[in-house]
Amino acid sequence: MPTRDTPWPAGTPCWIDYDATDPAATTAFYAGLFGWQWTEPMAEFGEYTNALVDGRPAAGLGRAPEGSPGGWTLYFAADDAAATLDRVREAGGSVVLEPMTVGPFGRMAIAVDPQGHRFGLWESGEHTGVRVFNEPGSLTWEEAAVEDLAAAHAFYTAVFGYRFDEIPDMGGYATFATGERPLGGIGPAQPGLPTGWSVCFAVASTDDAVAGAESRGGKVLHPAEDTEFGRFAVVEDPWGAPFSVMEVEPEE
Repeated sequence: MPTRDTPWPAGTPCWIDYDATDPAATTAFYAGLFGWQWTEPMAEFGEYTNALVDGRPAAGLGRAPEGSPGGWTLYFAADDAAATLDRVREAGGSVVLEPMTVGPFGRMAIAVDPQGHRFGLWESGEHTGVRVFNEPGSLTWEEAAVEDLAAAHAFYTAVFGYRFDEIPDMGGYATFATGERPLGGIGPAQPGLPTGWSVCFAVASTDDAVAGAESRGGKVLHPAEDTEFGRFAVVEDPWGAPFSVMEVEPEE
């Protein structure tokens, strides 16, 4: 099982969490879909709870602020969240939430890129981010759909130092990395599909995951299809939050 118990390198997608307008129903939906177990909500941190896969943190959930539509946020590891936000501003982005200390767990911040796409930063303390990945029910890939590819490349390179490698015959889609291993991808926005950063969960069966989402009140945005990377689909939960699923072979 792919796991990690130490802080993720700066610029690596390292955590996801969900702002829930109905926490009880949302935790039930994702527990039923992915088999997640949830930690006891922490009252001192807005009833925040962690989803566990085989006992390891895979995602978080808290109550959405008043007036917020809720949904998933992708966080990137930051050695210094304040310094990273300085680069966000210099590159034309904006700051939604200045670095905030979350007890002994770490510091978080929220930013928006110049095209209006939201993302988070996580400067880890005791909580290092996801501790299981590429395992059914956990994060397996991260990507953004954007209106201006060149502008997105310039912004995220300035903020995180990414190198982009375009994949042939994929309409400009490119992976990004700070080292040898791709960390995620950025591609052109597609009609009828969400824009901005999205999260993709590993599943044992994409078709079963799609059927499970639909049976629990979700909706299919892009039907399951085979790709060279695995069988893939995009769905939406009952509260309108999109996410994708990708079939993977469990690793030993």
